[in-house]
Amino acid sequence: MSFFKKFFNKEKKEDLDKGMEKTKTGFFNKLNRAVAGKDKVDEEVLDELESVLISSDVGLDTTIKIIDRIEARVAEQKYVNTSELHEILRDEIVQLLAEQNDQDFEDYQLPPVEGDGPAVILVVGVNGVGKTTTIGKIANQYKRQGHKVVLGAADTFRAAAVDQLKIWSERVGCEFYSKGMYTDPAAVAYETTKFAIDNDCDVAIIDTAGRLHTKFNLMKELSKIKRSITKALPSAPHQVLLVLDATTGQNAIEQAKAFTEATDVSALALTKLDGTAKGGVAIGITDSFQVPIRYIGVGEGIEHLQIFNKRAFVDSLFGDEMKIS
Repeated sequence: MSFFKKFFNKEKKEDLDKGMEKTKTGFFNKLNRAVAGKDKVDEEVLDELESVLISSDVGLDTTIKIIDRIEARVAEQKYVNTSELHEILRDEIVQLLAEQNDQDFEDYQLPPVEGDGPAVILVVGVNGVGKTTTIGKIANQYKRQGHKVVLGAADTFRAAAVDQLKIWSERVGCEFYSKGMYTDPAAVAYETTKFAIDNDCDVAIIDTAGRLHTKFNLMKELSKIKRSITKALPSAPHQVLLVLDATTGQNAIEQAKAFTEATDVSALALTKLDGTAKGGVAIGITDSFQVPIRYIGVGEGIEHLQIFNKRAFVDSLFGDEMKIS
């Protein structure tokens, strides 16, 4: 059975390809221009490739790592023509993504839980990245699998944040816990976890305030929320999910830096890939912060949040029709 028949239906594959179209087109247009008229991969071609990767928001450190790997392979093989560069680059990106995304998932799976109790997912990220929408889409998938879900509204500072999450809970048909606006986020997180335990929920997904203020205050606030969750359930939270907006490119990397320093981020969700040519940021973020990408958003529909799969991602980036000519 082929990989895509096993892991993707036709509709999901088409959604992913469509979502990656801007990134793929922009990347390969730049790459084709960089190697135009060249018949072998030399230092000049590698310099051009480095510029292409950086301008595609892969990030400087990750770009240097990719170039060093390709340079080593070129030196080992003695002669590599530019038509082979496509496959070498593809292979190196797959390997780089595999270092953090070492397992491919067929479907949404709850984070592992020690002992009894619900899986508790703490969701962090700045305002405007699609955090609450991502929570709703994840909840929808879990609900469709038959899990009992509660959404906790611990983003108590932003106007309409609580209402937005409540609307998602109603749309999905899951439980909702809130203490209203301007209440203590840590108290909401604690009580949501207790609610999940007392009501036999399978998963609690807790929204948090999306304020990127000083790192000290961010760390203090998130640490307090995590401590409060632990008081209700010692093994929780079982996943800290950082939501990032792909359209912000390098700014997403700066946000990831702040949040990974402030708390133990264990997974990433990269939204709005369909609206940007900066999808290369997925490669740089997962490499730079040693955190796997769990979800990618490839459209606005409730079904357009997909489980990230490195092979599917790279296949959509390196479609046959985009091979270097």
